Amino acid sequence: MPVNFDLNDLYAFRALVEYGSFRVAAESICLSPSALSRRIEKLEAALGAKLFDRTTRRVTLTLYGQNFAERSAQLLDNVESMLADIDKVSEERTGLVTVAAVPSAAYYFMPDVIRRFQARYPRVRIKLIDSSAGNVMEAVTRGQADFGICFAGNLPSGVEFVPLVEDVYVAACRRDSPLAKRKSLTWETFYQQDYIGLDKTSGNRNLLDHLLGHIQPARPSLCETRHVTTMLGMVEAGVGIAAVPAMSMPRAEHSLLAHVPLTEPVVKRTVGLIRQSGRIQSYIAVELEKLITERYQLPKDAEP
Repeated sequence: MPVNFDLNDLYAFRALVEYGSFRVAAESICLSPSALSRRIEKLEAALGAKLFDRTTRRVTLTLYGQNFAERSAQLLDNVESMLADIDKVSEERTGLVTVAAVPSAAYYFMPDVIRRFQARYPRVRIKLIDSSAGNVMEAVTRGQADFGICFAGNLPSGVEFVPLVEDVYVAACRRDSPLAKRKSLTWETFYQQDYIGLDKTSGNRNLLDHLLGHIQPARPSLCETRHVTTMLGMVEAGVGIAAVPAMSMPRAEHSLLAHVPLTEPVVKRTVGLIRQSGRIQSYIAVELEKLITERYQLPKDAEP
């Protein structure tokens, strides 16, 4: 027989059995009496039998209703016991999840994600491979990481991309710099300053070279680094300014560092989760993916 009712209908039935009054039973499960009545009618229609005899003052179970009450009570007890067991299994689950992430994304996403995930799965370990975009892609395609967090680029075949955050580039400078007081800075003006660059192995460098190829820097960079975090250390030390993804900047107000939006053009990158198509993930890897996407995934109409 097709099942045309759900657990909420059974909980409504149980409440009415317990209290014998539509008003009191409805209050106990936060429904209106009319909504409770509709649930009972739905259940009776699905079963093809009358469950209650109704009078103006009280409702009582029919013979069929008494039998159904015993069986449905056992069913609900089993469901609640199963859910309790699942919670217990979650708490006791162990294992390792490996995530590859570009350093700025690791800084922006992972501390909060790891804290929340370990509150749910305290015995699961997370290994974080924080490296360049190319290394992140390689770790995912070779199966060295369960999934990765990287910015959109030329994805190899067989790799899926789930957009998470749209990130803009900003000029990082010291708070005591005159530039920190500006509302924005054009790229041409940026390249007229003493600035720190990224070397050609950096995914950020490749992205900027592609999008800013029409702009000829007025001077070369003072020095080049491989990672954005090293650039920020140089800025903090007063070596120069740097163009960095906004998500790489300190999330709380920093005593030394500030940032200014870069314009003409505004340069954006989309950071997302990458995974191998068709790969069967472990339960805990799927749960960690779910935590990240539910918290950060871009709305469909905002995806590139």
